[in-house]
Amino acid sequence: MMGYVSYLSFFLTLALIYGIATMGLNMQWGFTGLFNAGVVGFFAIGGYAYAIVIGPDRPDLVGGFELPFVIGLLGALAFSALAALIVGLATMRLRSHYLAISTFGIALTIQLVALNFESLTAGNLGLIGLGRPLEDAFDTPLGFNLFYLGLMVVATLVVYGALQLILHSPWGRVLRAIREDEEAAISLGKNVSRFRLEAFVIGCSLMGLAGAFYVGSIGYISPFDFLPIVTFQIWTMLILGGSGNNRGAILGAIVVWGVWTSSGWLISTVLPPAWQVRGAASQVILIGLILVLTLLYRPRGLIGERVTVSSGAKLNDR
Repeated sequence: MMGYVSYLSFFLTLALIYGIATMGLNMQWGFTGLFNAGVVGFFAIGGYAYAIVIGPDRPDLVGGFELPFVIGLLGALAFSALAALIVGLATMRLRSHYLAISTFGIALTIQLVALNFESLTAGNLGLIGLGRPLEDAFDTPLGFNLFYLGLMVVATLVVYGALQLILHSPWGRVLRAIREDEEAAISLGKNVSRFRLEAFVIGCSLMGLAGAFYVGSIGYISPFDFLPIVTFQIWTMLILGGSGNNRGAILGAIVVWGVWTSSGWLISTVLPPAWQVRGAASQVILIGLILVLTLLYRPRGLIGERVTVSSGAKLNDR
């Protein structure tokens, strides 16, 4: 029984971590219309920034400052924001699939840097022995898992509340205007490039924060944690949950992560070892099927964006 509770708490922890990253993508795509296909790259930047800031000192590696957990989170936010600013200044003039291609290439470049810059990231061996927050205060893995789950619930609520606050402000309404009709927003005197860049940086910062929480939960980081499939998963989470709705982003993260983990468990249980590698490909097929069916039959997702109209406007009931 304790084992099931421990696993459930770990599952929900990872689902909420992905929920934060999905809300970051929702800021970019759901509210601004920015097609970021390099989510995992900023997820990785946040994770490595956190690991370098809080990790133990290693003579053969750069970093290892052994700073507190909170400083590691702030470092992840700062480095992700800086990377997003640099990428955004170079790519924000691109539109739709051109932006997607460029961000996808940037994410692959980041993974290759993590794999080959061994003096900073330890290459394919990864960084191990990363202390988890208050881990020594708990006698059992269950105690730490429940603590970290509580921490993630608080972090998710804080991120959700902050996003709701800014997205319902005049700044957030400008983002929606840019998404719906960029030329109309320009004609009203809005600096579209600046708003797009700000939304891109905020969204990528949340992806980096999620990466930091991910590394904080497992105490280890490797380049193989940041494969392109992670971007595919997070996009599916957003589309299934409901683009333009942060509650939908969180719900989509929980549902898709549940499908991914349960299908992985089923494959490892039912299939013989010789077939499990091939069977793992069915997980990707299943997630792709969910994405296609959602786009076909429920394009607004499980919790779609609320329709808002100006005061006094009349809706066509037909």
